[in-house]
Amino acid sequence: EVQLVESGGGLVQAGGSLRLSCAASGFGFDDYTIGWFRQAPGKEREGVSCISTSADSTTYADSVKGRFTISSDNANNMLYLQMNSLKPEDTAVYYCAADPQAMDSLYPYEYDYWGQGTQVTVSS
Repeated sequence: EVQLVESGGGLVQAGGSLRLSCAASGFGFDDYTIGWFRQAPGKEREGVSCISTSADSTTYADSVKGRFTISSDNANNMLYLQMNSLKPEDTAVYYCAADPQAMDSLYPYEYDYWGQGTQVTVSS
């Protein structure tokens, strides 16, 4: 059974940093694309970043390029999102997701497996 558990969210001031973690189990990282998504109140879920370990590629939404960095620890089935220079508009619930066929997609509908989310709040 595929399981994804996020942690690391919290409250931070604008300009600050947070590091999100996602503990994955039930599948091999080498066979999946794993990504971070977020959903703000009243808005649709959107892709933030994803990593395809088999293709050794990463993808970022334009809104986070240069500020966020995705990384993975394949030996321990961990996914991370380092978020720097945070802005109030980054406030959202952040989700970890995985799929064996998503390639480098940031479309949420491409992903079958989801974590429960972790809240990130950036104050101005």
